[in-house]
Amino acid sequence: MLNGIDLYRADLNLLVLFEAVVQEQHVGRAAARLNLTPSAVSHGLGRLRRLLNDPLFLKTPKGVVPTARAAQLAAPIAEVLARARSVIASAGPFDPSTSTRRFTIGAPDGASAVFLPRLVAELQRCGPGIDVGVRQLLPIAGETVHERAWRSAWSDLDARAVDLAVIPSDHIPLRFARHLLYEEDFVLVMRAGHPVGGKPGLGSYCEAQHLVVSLTGDPHGFVDELLAQKGRSRRVVLTVPNFMFALAVVAQSDLLCAVPRRFAAAHAGRFGLAAAEPPLPLGRFRIHLALPEVATMDEGLQWLVALLLRTGPPTAPEPSGHQTLRNG
Repeated sequence: MLNGIDLYRADLNLLVLFEAVVQEQHVGRAAARLNLTPSAVSHGLGRLRRLLNDPLFLKTPKGVVPTARAAQLAAPIAEVLARARSVIASAGPFDPSTSTRRFTIGAPDGASAVFLPRLVAELQRCGPGIDVGVRQLLPIAGETVHERAWRSAWSDLDARAVDLAVIPSDHIPLRFARHLLYEEDFVLVMRAGHPVGGKPGLGSYCEAQHLVVSLTGDPHGFVDELLAQKGRSRRVVLTVPNFMFALAVVAQSDLLCAVPRRFAAAHAGRFGLAAAEPPLPLGRFRIHLALPEVATMDEGLQWLVALLLRTGPPTAPEPSGHQTLRNG
C-alpha cells in the first residue's frame, strides 16, 4: 500500500481514522467515536489524501461515501490494524480469565479428536473468552522420507497460519520448540461380534476385508508394508478421508480398521465398536507439540502449551481380547 520511501511519513492513527470514517460514513460520528473534533478528523483526512493521492471520501447530504480507491483500501487497512492490535494485545500481560484471544492449532484429525475434548472443557473453566480454531495437518502425499512428510506443517508455523502444531513425528526442525504430548500406538476396531473374534490371528486378519484412512484414496499404507515383510497381504476394500468417518463405516460393516489407541478409547464407544490387539506389532509413535522458538516468548502461547500438557489425552486402555469400548 505504501512504498518504502513514503513509509516514514505514515501515521498509524491516520489508518485508525480512515477505518472509523469508512464504518461510520460520517465525519462527525467518526470524530465522536474517536473522541476528536470534526475539524481534527477533517485535517487527518487531508493528510491521508495527500499521502495516498486520492480524495478517499466524497460528501453527500447524509455524510460521506468512500471513493473506489478507498473502498479498495478498506479491507487491507482493516487487516493491518487487526494485526497491530493483536501484536499490542499479545505484548501485554496475559490473563486467561479475561483474554479474548483466538489461537489456531494445527493437528491431524486422529490427534485433535483426542486432546480437544479435555482442552475445551478446561477452557470453559479457566479461559471462557478464549477461542480456538483447528486446522487439519496432513503428511505430504506420497512422501516416503519421514523427515519431510510434515514439511507443510513447518511452513504453516513459519507463516503463522497456526500458532501450535501437533505432529506425530520426532523429526522436528531445530528452529521449533518441542514438547512431548503423549505416546501412541494402534488397535483394531470392528463391530461387536465380528467374525474374526477377540484375538485375530495373522491368517484371519489377512483374509478379512479392511478399511484404510487415506485423504488421497491410496489404499496402500504402513500396515501393508509390515505385512509385505512377512510375505503377506490384505484386501483394502474402502478408503475414507478421516478417522471419525472410519468409525461410522466400521460400525455398519464387517470391515477392520487400525486406528490410534487413544482415539479409539475416546470415540469408538459411541459407535458400539470393539477393539482388539493387532496380530502383529504396528509400531509406536510420539505426538509432539511444536511452535517457533520466537513464539515461546508469547505469554498466551506459553499458557496454552502448559494447558495442553497438563490436561493431556485420556488414558489408553489395553484391550484384552475382544473388548467393547465405552464412552468415558
